[in-house]
Amino acid sequence: MIEAFKDRDPACGSYSWALLYLKGYHSLQSYRVAHALWNQGRKVLALALQSRISEVFAVDIHPAAKIGEGILLDHGTGLVIGETAVVGNRVSLMQGITLGGTGKETGDRHPKIGHGALIGAGATILGNLSVGEGAMVAAGSLVLKDIPPHSMVAGNPAKIVGRVEEEDPSLSMKHDAAKDLFEHTIFGSAQGKVNGALHCEHKC
Repeated sequence: MIEAFKDRDPACGSYSWALLYLKGYHSLQSYRVAHALWNQGRKVLALALQSRISEVFAVDIHPAAKIGEGILLDHGTGLVIGETAVVGNRVSLMQGITLGGTGKETGDRHPKIGHGALIGAGATILGNLSVGEGAMVAAGSLVLKDIPPHSMVAGNPAKIVGRVEEEDPSLSMKHDAAKDLFEHTIFGSAQGKVNGALHCEHKC
């Protein structure tokens, strides 16, 4: 698990740095203790530990949430993961991410993140929905619907803007992979409006 931090975080110079200094690593390991306590039925102690983790690291992960192996919490600050959320293996999560509920649901109400997904900083994913394996969610996006595997989404609300060719974008951490697509989408939309206006000028 510590390899995820060493391999994917360019600020992590050695394994000892993760052990000593990276609160993303510390908060994730602390969550795993709280999760074990929760599964043992020691829920009061698990919730007390969750509260302390939130206070110390500014990372709030419900002890009942299920988080896989090879996870990277890059920075971690402001990360919120709800009670029924599931995070698959090899997922990379940046700071300020919310895996939350909509407030209208009960029971199983939080997102399910597929293996190898990359979730950008400040992304908000709400409801019992699925983010497919190998998907990429751009920074600041608001996700309210299922995302197919290996799709690239962006916006508020998030829409599909492309396809991810890599098996696990979480391992490459290429956040600028959609740059050309975003430019194409923005300028293509603007050009379409101009052409539409010209067409209307001649035909209307």
